[in-house]
Amino acid sequence: AAAATTTITAATDVPIGHTPFSRTGGISARTSLAAAAGSTAASTTLLAKEAFSSRVAVSTILDAGDAAVGSTVTVCGWARTVRVQKGIGFVSLNDGSTIKNLQLVADDTAELDAKGATGCAIAATGTVVVSPAKGQAVELKVASLEVVGGADGSTYPLAKKAHTLEHLRSITHLRPRTNTMGAVMRVRNQLAYATHNFFQGHGFMYVHTPLITGADCEGAGEMFSVTTLDMASPPRAADGSIDYSKDFFGKPSHLTVSGQLNAEHYACAFSSVYTCRPPSRAEDSHTTRHLAEFWMIEPEIAFADLQDDMALAEAFLQYALRHVLDV
Repeated sequence: AAAATTTITAATDVPIGHTPFSRTGGISARTSLAAAAGSTAASTTLLAKEAFSSRVAVSTILDAGDAAVGSTVTVCGWARTVRVQKGIGFVSLNDGSTIKNLQLVADDTAELDAKGATGCAIAATGTVVVSPAKGQAVELKVASLEVVGGADGSTYPLAKKAHTLEHLRSITHLRPRTNTMGAVMRVRNQLAYATHNFFQGHGFMYVHTPLITGADCEGAGEMFSVTTLDMASPPRAADGSIDYSKDFFGKPSHLTVSGQLNAEHYACAFSSVYTCRPPSRAEDSHTTRHLAEFWMIEPEIAFADLQDDMALAEAFLQYALRHVLDV
C-alpha cells in the first residue's frame, strides 16, 4: 500500500542511513504531512510504513511531529531504557532510523514486567499522541506490546551514560547501538554515497582490485602474510628457507597495502577509474595514528598531468565534505 501512495523523485531524497527501498514511504510522507498538519485523517493515511515491513520508522513519526497525532502505527526497535512507575510502563525505543528515541507509554505492563529490560527488542502497536513530557512532541500510547528479543538488564553493557571507546571496542557486537557509533556510521555512509556519486558523475569506472597479492605496492608498508602452510612445521627448500611453492598460491602472498597497481592497469584501458576497498598495514604500532585496516579511495586518470590530479583531489574533497554538511 505504501508503494502505491509514495514517490521518490531523486536519490538525494533518501535520508541518512537508508536506501530508496527501505524508506519509500517515509520520504514523501514527511512532505505531505507537513502540508496536512492538523488533519488526523491525512496523517493516518500518509504516515507510511517501511517497505517490506509492517512497521513505521521512528524517524518518520518524529519528523511528522504533531501531524502524526492520531495515527495507529506499529514500531519495532531496541529499548534504550525500560521503567515501570505506578503501574505504567515507559520505554525509550530506538530503531536505528534516527539517533533520537521514541517514548512508548503502556498501561498494561505484564510483558515489560516479565521480559522487559534495557537492550531488549520490542514490537509495539499503538496510537501517536501529543506528549506531555519536555523534549518530545509526540509519544506512542501502546495498545499491544511484545518483547521479541530478550536481554538481561543486569548484565547489559550499555548503560545510560557515556562510554569510552576502549570499552566499546570490547563489545563490538553492541557498539553500533551507541550514539557515538551511530553518528560515525551515518557520516561514513554519506561519505561512501558521495564518493560513488562524485566519481560516477564524472565518468569514472568503479573497479575491484584484489585483496590478496604477491606484490608489495611501492613498498608502502609492512604486509600481513597469507598462507595455508603449517607455520609450526613448514616445508623447507634446500637452503633451509620456507618452500612457498608448496603453498596455496605457489609463492609468498600478502594482504595488499594498496589497490593502486591494479587500478593503473584498468586506467590504461578505461582512462578514468577508481577503487574503494580496505588495504592492510602490518606495522607494529598500536597508537591512534595507525590502522591495521581501513578503507582507501584510489582514483587513477590517464593522459593527465599533476595539475589535473590536484584539481581532481580538490574537487572530490569539496564535494564530499559539502555533501556531509548538507544532509
